[in-house]
Amino acid sequence: MGFVIGLLIIICFIMSARIAYKAFSEQQFVSFETIIIISFLYLAILVAFSMIYLILTKSGYYILLENGHAVTGTYLQQLNTCLYFSAVTLFSVGYGEIIPIGAGRFIAVVEALIGYMLPVVIVAKAVSGIDKVK
Repeated sequence: MGFVIGLLIIICFIMSARIAYKAFSEQQFVSFETIIIISFLYLAILVAFSMIYLILTKSGYYILLENGHAVTGTYLQQLNTCLYFSAVTLFSVGYGEIIPIGAGRFIAVVEALIGYMLPVVIVAKAVSGIDKVK
């Protein structure tokens, strides 16, 4: 069941990225619509990675440690922890009270890389749109 949910998350993420790419390729300036799309793209990335962390945690893999202990608690507590860790990783804050271990390190690195690269792409697109007008 976890595999099916993971596959659905990946499909949703790909569709969100596709919609964002289409919106960026058609827009010349950063508009309100573009800001909304960027916000939803960040939200989709954040939720997708938190669901990956949650699925792995619920499947018995220890990929996150909170204050030196494996993430435990009710489903909602684990969801909250995974969402928080995903947000802290995506936005490059990294407070350090939750740390990835094992396969979680690789997943966190991929998420952090996306978190670093997305603003670069957004700024590059905005600057290239300004150059086209001149």
